[in-house]
Amino acid sequence: MREKRNVLTFLAEKEWLILSLWFGLAFLGAVMEISRGNINNFLIFNINNFLIFKNVFFHVIHQQPLYIEYPAEYYDVNLYGPVFSIVIAPFAGLDTHIGAVLWALTGAAVLYYAIRQLPLSQLQQNIILLLCTQELMGASGWFQLNQFIGAFIILAFTNTIKGKDIWATLFILLGTMTKIYGIVGLAFFFFSQNPKRFIGGLFLWGAVLFALPMIISSPQYIINSYFEWYAALVHKNALNVESIISFQDISAGGFIKRVFGIPWLNNMAVLIPATVLFLLQYTQLKYRYNSRYRLYILCSTLMFPVLFSTSSESPTYIIAIPAICIWYVLQPATRWNNIFIFFAILLVSFSHSDVVTPWVRKNLAVPYALKALPCLVLWLMIAYQIYTRKFLVKNTPTPEPARQLEPVPQF
Repeated sequence: MREKRNVLTFLAEKEWLILSLWFGLAFLGAVMEISRGNINNFLIFNINNFLIFKNVFFHVIHQQPLYIEYPAEYYDVNLYGPVFSIVIAPFAGLDTHIGAVLWALTGAAVLYYAIRQLPLSQLQQNIILLLCTQELMGASGWFQLNQFIGAFIILAFTNTIKGKDIWATLFILLGTMTKIYGIVGLAFFFFSQNPKRFIGGLFLWGAVLFALPMIISSPQYIINSYFEWYAALVHKNALNVESIISFQDISAGGFIKRVFGIPWLNNMAVLIPATVLFLLQYTQLKYRYNSRYRLYILCSTLMFPVLFSTSSESPTYIIAIPAICIWYVLQPATRWNNIFIFFAILLVSFSHSDVVTPWVRKNLAVPYALKALPCLVLWLMIAYQIYTRKFLVKNTPTPEPARQLEPVPQF
């Protein structure tokens, strides 16, 4: 296994390879999905997601309801907040094919930038990027917002620890007011060097982003849209809980319900204990100036909305997979860690792909939500490592001044 780790390091040293794989596979994933046929066959092609997105912009301009079906334009319904109309605006007027590809590549670029901001060595960042490429390729073919949400959470973290609270809160609010998931960025509040400025930033950007789509519509329309958005999310959650479709609720709760045959399990029975376990990680807050503790909290935060949301689907895991890889590069090069990352990447990034046999995908990976398993195991492991202070390079009885991570020599 040591040799395999060296091969990974060797590949990660090639900057041209990292860039080629990251953006090349994102482009390939998008183009392959588009090339499958007529985009008007909505039920087959994931480009339908982009059709929903671009029409959000036009519906806001014409002040049409955002959360109802438009069967003449696409199937399914929009579930993103009104401010998303501003986010998608640069792509909405383009040809659908071109706009979809540029949307996918922009998502890849934003996530790439976010990973590059992490307080890790360039080699560690490259390993993270390399291990995430397969998941990025799959997510790019779905044309969703998940790459942006993952990037917003990471950027909220990096800007907070750099003392750039105003920028950090922008990413938190942008993620929250588009897909709700971004609200987990509030977990980094305790890392702020200026809590008052952090809170002020939340109010500032909350007001700005709330009012921004009013420029292309009207105040009353946007206010009503937020009430309708809430109702749509409540309805969608109810459908996810009751759904028997295997591609929905690929979460910790979905995994437990399917594996143990208890479809009646209330999601709150999973969410409430998970929230308590997450909050208990702050019992080690005296180490908030320790970069390893901060990164462990980041990993836990990235996985939380994916693991404990009934709306989690396969492409949602582009938010969680960087957490697995960040955790990995922080660990010593042991046989166990190498075996774990191998099976984690296999289950998360390849279990829904054509790499595994159709029988495995149809009868095991998809029906039992196996994609959630390694994330759940690691999330619990990270919580344990934080509770027991095993995240420390060496025991430090008192917090030190803010510093950059001192990587463990392992490559």
